[in-house]
Amino acid sequence: MTAAADLVLTNAEVHTLTTPDETAEGVAVRDGRIVGVGTTRDIEHLAGIETTVRDCDGRVVLPGFIDAHTHLPMVGRRLGNADLAAADSPDDAVDRLSAHAAETDADGPRADREWVLGFGYDESAWDDDRYLTADDLDAVSDGRPVAAVREDMHLASLNSIALGRLRPDMPEADIQTSGGDPTGVVVEDALDALWDAVEPDRAAMRRAVHAAQDRANELGVVGVHDMVRQSEAPAIYRELDRVGELSLRVRLNYWADHLDAVRELGLRTNHGSDRVQSGAIKTYTDGSLGGRTAKLSEPYAEDGDESGDGNDDGAGAGDGESSDGDRGQWVVNPEELRDIVARADDADLQVAVHAIGDEAVRETLDAFDAADGERHRVEHAEVLTDDLVARLAESDVVASMQPNFLKWAREGGLYADRLGDERRLASNRFAELLSSGADLAFGSDCMPLDPLFGIQQAVTAPDDRQRLSVTEALRAYTRGAASAGFDEDRLGTVETGKLADLVVLDQSPWAVDPEAIADIDVRATVVGGTVVFDRCP
Repeated sequence: MTAAADLVLTNAEVHTLTTPDETAEGVAVRDGRIVGVGTTRDIEHLAGIETTVRDCDGRVVLPGFIDAHTHLPMVGRRLGNADLAAADSPDDAVDRLSAHAAETDADGPRADREWVLGFGYDESAWDDDRYLTADDLDAVSDGRPVAAVREDMHLASLNSIALGRLRPDMPEADIQTSGGDPTGVVVEDALDALWDAVEPDRAAMRRAVHAAQDRANELGVVGVHDMVRQSEAPAIYRELDRVGELSLRVRLNYWADHLDAVRELGLRTNHGSDRVQSGAIKTYTDGSLGGRTAKLSEPYAEDGDESGDGNDDGAGAGDGESSDGDRGQWVVNPEELRDIVARADDADLQVAVHAIGDEAVRETLDAFDAADGERHRVEHAEVLTDDLVARLAESDVVASMQPNFLKWAREGGLYADRLGDERRLASNRFAELLSSGADLAFGSDCMPLDPLFGIQQAVTAPDDRQRLSVTEALRAYTRGAASAGFDEDRLGTVETGKLADLVVLDQSPWAVDPEAIADIDVRATVVGGTVVFDRCP
């Protein structure tokens, strides 16, 4: 006799997201795994006296979202500090920081509250589209260090106190100046000193992780590939897992700083528990388009001709050749990158390389070509040439991309300024990558965390040739992300035998206006057969 299910979802519109996508009316779960997918009648036959039966009232059930690239503790830290994502001007950002400073002053003196921190500002959305400066942030506090981190986390703005304190530990090349004086804007490696100064202690990090996982569950996220560096987060994830308080699956992609330690400990990709596993070694090549530090083969539009197509008419270096600065910068140079990839690959570790500009992607693929490992990853891959698309398709390298970045590729947006219209429209070539046979995984980089926002961006891409169907976009955020983490046999589709990680949506993303997908409400999130978020009546 077949044992009764623990949980059944009935009267639903279930999409398996297999190939082809199949639909059903219900799902049955036992011991954390899916044991039945079929009609409501079939599924109800698997229910017993103690089974929890949930009528979904026609709502859509999908495999839960897996964020293939995020910084989950940063989500929690943003929730506990000044959220600058909604700021619409420099003055508004300063007001939000000032309000947060007043709130923390009222809390009384605490070592972890000395800094006034704000996260997520995006000057490209402002009419006065400039970075915040020390002059701006000095108005927040003349007695406490203040830092406002740009949304891409490759640039930060500091007040005079913070800059004075951290400057000795920052590379001068990454401190922006005007007339020889620092503006308060720092980029790339200069942020390391800031992160060290504001790293939360264990108790604060635990609060941040708890807040972040709650937010992730609210958004239908059942798993994350978390990029971790010099943090208490890995230990906290494992601690929460041991005591049964971890409500999502975590794949730890360790910064290359940790490579020697990971090797010495004998950790390997896919080692770990059901909920927490070691993933990749993560490293950089270049920076960001927002910070003008992504490494391009042609100059930034501001440094080239008026068409912004990257053809240089002599601007920049003055002799028809542009300096490296006109084309971005290396955060990790190609020689060092090849060494990191070789050492990690030799230790049976997956490698995930941040590469946004086409020159950075090229060097990354060259480094992977010399490695033997399977399923290494290019993170972001926003600016691709035709030959790079072909190389990705011919390899087993995963294109781990962030569809929410397309918000900057809209007409008149940040990428129009940085890249010009031709390269703006050719950024994030999702459809070409898929049609050519490349492996595509979606994540958020927590800009924002919301998968449905990213899916909306992918299906409404500014160049209709790069638009994905709703099914394709959902697959990249489920089975594509699962595959990027070697989890395609456990996760990513609604099939018998797979882990019961599911999301219930209030409306169908296939039925609503594509521009309204981000407005769909998540009604419930299930991880391992347990309902971890519930907004169903």
